[in-house]
Amino acid sequence: MSLTDGPDRGAMQPEVIDPSGGANQTRVRAYNERLVMSLVRRHGGLSKADIARRSGLSAQTVSVIMRALESDGLLVRGEPVRGRVGQPSTPMRLNPDAVFSFGVKIGRRSADLVLMDFVGNIRLHLHQIHAYPLPGELVDFIIGGIEKLEQQLSPDERKRIAGVGIATPFELWNWAEEVGAPRDEMNRWRDVDLQAIVSQRTRHPVFLQNDGTSACGAELAFGVGASYPDFVYFYIGSFIGGGVVINSALFSGRTGAAGAVGPLPVSGKDGKTVQLLKIASVFVLENLLRERGIDPKPLWYSADDWIDFGEPLTVWIDDSGAALAQAVVSAVSIVDFSAVVIDGGFPPWVRARLLTATRKALHELDLQGVTIPELVEGMVGSHARAIGGASLPLFSRYLLDTNVLFKELS
Repeated sequence: MSLTDGPDRGAMQPEVIDPSGGANQTRVRAYNERLVMSLVRRHGGLSKADIARRSGLSAQTVSVIMRALESDGLLVRGEPVRGRVGQPSTPMRLNPDAVFSFGVKIGRRSADLVLMDFVGNIRLHLHQIHAYPLPGELVDFIIGGIEKLEQQLSPDERKRIAGVGIATPFELWNWAEEVGAPRDEMNRWRDVDLQAIVSQRTRHPVFLQNDGTSACGAELAFGVGASYPDFVYFYIGSFIGGGVVINSALFSGRTGAAGAVGPLPVSGKDGKTVQLLKIASVFVLENLLRERGIDPKPLWYSADDWIDFGEPLTVWIDDSGAALAQAVVSAVSIVDFSAVVIDGGFPPWVRARLLTATRKALHELDLQGVTIPELVEGMVGSHARAIGGASLPLFSRYLLDTNVLFKELS
């Protein structure tokens, strides 16, 4: 399931009112209900008149839908806004407590499980570090973690869980050497259908998506997506990954690998061509620390609480910035992106330094014929992959992909 899956993304759909009303809050909502909630989510809060104008639905249809959604607790009223003339308008907003979902991030050195609310806030969080990921241990972490977090919820809140979304690197068995894992251990992943296994052990619907695509989807839905209709996204975790957004929708490509970015060829300091992931990935910093006799484990304790490792961190940031600059030129030479978004599994101060290094390196390249878009920091941060995973059940049941909203009437 992708954030771009959903109803026909062509012309606006005909008006359809779901006759079943709000009998079951966890059911898949009717198209027009999803359209209304998606518009409200994107704009933060809209009045009935605003929704009618943007959606093309009649005022009567909008009123019926909004009454049903408010009755179900999915929408809540904001403070009335008084204009120059007429009655004040009342914006409607998504109710953060209306729906919850679990998001799982599987990384090469750690795993995270989050409980996210309807507007993208993380309510509960579990973190586990490992030397390398193994299927059995991760399934136990996911299932045990879901049970542990559900114990902290009321019975009514547990009824409002929409599902579980898993963000994971694909073909994990290819990374044995880079993560220092025995190849036969990592080969276990070849025969594992993680989505099916987790589905068998939980009552919730389970969705699965590539981790880089998930992070990009989170940035599109909850980050800079409202400001940039087209952007290339770089997410630097143990290995760098990313995604592509075109016309305000994820573009996954023919095989789902669009925006993987890691294999992009770049030149290292020695002038030799290597893949981007061999320079701008956290495992490279991990190796630099080991070479200098520094314990790299703090990298994996908490992505938001790195210490300043001094010289090796500076070397890694400068090298990564130089490699990212080359990758940016390659990307924007093919697609005229409006922005380049850089984020990763590290604190904001590291992200800021990395952007500075990338901007500096860009000015040292031959940019003739290249229009460099705006370079911006990601807004979602270190939990982007888990949040992207948690978004999958929400888009499946309640919301429309952003490409539909891009076509909204104005």
